[in-house]
Amino acid sequence: MEAEPKVEPPSDQWADKAWTMLTTVRRQSPLIQCITNFVSMDLMANTLLSAGASPAMLHTLEEIPHFTPNVHALCLNVGTLSADWLPSMKAAANFASNSSKPWVLDPVAAGASGFRLNACLELIQLKPTVIRGNGSEILALSKASVQPTKGVDSSHESTDAIEAAKSLAQATGAIVAVSGAIDIVTDGKRVIGAHNGVAMMQKITATGCSVTALIAAFVAVDPSNAFEATALALSVFGVAGEMGMRLAKGPASLRMHLIDSLYGLDEATLISHVKITTFCD
Repeated sequence: MEAEPKVEPPSDQWADKAWTMLTTVRRQSPLIQCITNFVSMDLMANTLLSAGASPAMLHTLEEIPHFTPNVHALCLNVGTLSADWLPSMKAAANFASNSSKPWVLDPVAAGASGFRLNACLELIQLKPTVIRGNGSEILALSKASVQPTKGVDSSHESTDAIEAAKSLAQATGAIVAVSGAIDIVTDGKRVIGAHNGVAMMQKITATGCSVTALIAAFVAVDPSNAFEATALALSVFGVAGEMGMRLAKGPASLRMHLIDSLYGLDEATLISHVKITTFCD
């Protein structure tokens, strides 16, 4: 049996940084272009709006050259991938990379088919700033292999994919985040965990997609610290889920209260709930 990873106690510095980052997003309202899937568009856009960012759900290839150069960050999500959308994703990623703007990849169900896996691997060649997936997705990308899958759900815990995430980060130069009961973030060397959130968030479709968009917004306002920004976005979204769960009666009402809680997060609440730890070798 594999040993449990060792972690250091949470640091108060993370909580302070989380509040600073959230207030910066609210003040700057970065424009985030999302080329995403049909299932996630609504919740993703509302998550960005609630956090103070400005979403643009724009995916037409003909508009990319005119619009993408003006955004502050790009979020690509392959959830309902089709051959028609892939050129738009590649063009937008190229514009982002060539203009040194951050972009984030969500490789939904990356190992479910050869087409999907190859599309994700092609996008990774365009140098994403952050790759955010569940354990199964990150393992599939790290091994570049099609694997048995439960659709978009993960068959692995996030901690099962730590070594795969580190390898993927080292190979791509991207920050790699693995969502799960503990959200793992690594740059290939450092590994930290965000311990916020509630299990019922997994019963709401597109919460993973939405936190990827929030990562894009956080990285947009602090692109030189994408590692920290990624962890902070995961933690802030998790705290909003914890606050929403206090009022929710089930997944449908949690969805509503999650959005409201993210919009209404104040300094005292956020600082007292953020829990980010450092993983030790």
